[in-house]
Amino acid sequence: MKAAHITDFGPTDAVEFGEVPDPLVGPDFVLVEVAAAGVNPVDWKVVEGHLQGAFPHHLPLIPGWDVAGVVRAVGPAVTSVAVGDRVAAYARKDHVQHGTFAEQVAVPERAVARVPDDVELTTAGAVPLAGLTALQLLDRLDVSAGDTVLVHAAAGGVGSFAVQLAALRGATVIGTAGEGNHDYLRSLGAEPVRYGEGLVDQVRQVAPDGVDVVLDLVGGEAVEATPQVLAGGGRIGSIIDPAKMDELGGAYVFVRPDAAALGELLQLVADGRLSVNIAETFALPDAGAALGRNQEGHVRGKVVVTV
Repeated sequence: MKAAHITDFGPTDAVEFGEVPDPLVGPDFVLVEVAAAGVNPVDWKVVEGHLQGAFPHHLPLIPGWDVAGVVRAVGPAVTSVAVGDRVAAYARKDHVQHGTFAEQVAVPERAVARVPDDVELTTAGAVPLAGLTALQLLDRLDVSAGDTVLVHAAAGGVGSFAVQLAALRGATVIGTAGEGNHDYLRSLGAEPVRYGEGLVDQVRQVAPDGVDVVLDLVGGEAVEATPQVLAGGGRIGSIIDPAKMDELGGAYVFVRPDAAALGELLQLVADGRLSVNIAETFALPDAGAALGRNQEGHVRGKVVVTV
């Protein structure tokens, strides 16, 4: 099969495209013919070698942890899906080598959810990692009706899902973004504020008593300002900086594969209650360029590689 891959760690423009061995399908694995694979910051970090201390890595390496496509084979222990099913998955494995920027990928059954008939596979491929991250962060912080939630980097992949999911729970949502994304945030259900200088004053204008929950999706100045905007007893969660969360008494979340929760997210998409904004699509041979586009930042929603 053909895939985007690397033979050594380095910049995204060094990603190659060509023939690689077909994936092996173990007893608990599902072989997916890839239609779409969402691009996430973790993907270019893998390519550059930044996650070598967190997971065993093996070269040559195919990046990509999001996938949507059609089941082409199943291992003998698989019972939840069958050949021909449309599925999606957050396809992280214990070792980083056989990712989703390929014509086919073998995925553990525990990560695989069916895609509703009226959800396009390109849309489904943008949901898994970012959608599950947002959901698990909200769950960890027990976000519920009546909470006021501040979402940093609210127009990005995780942020766009977090805003909508918090609003669906009945929370009041404030989101940081550049002014060009303020109307977009309003369409998702958030009151927008500008990031950077004056952030604390802006948040206090919207929530004079402070916010109940802060979701840190970007780190840096945003999280440093957190103590000034949290109400008494407020909670903070981050996907960026576990050490800072220890310092602030917050929660650090590293997303887990969860087929049931992914299925629920995809059903929300099918029902029209959760929107997925795809900023740009790239063909599989251009996966390196897709990684570079994500690395630039300021993406509204998701970048997706299509096959």
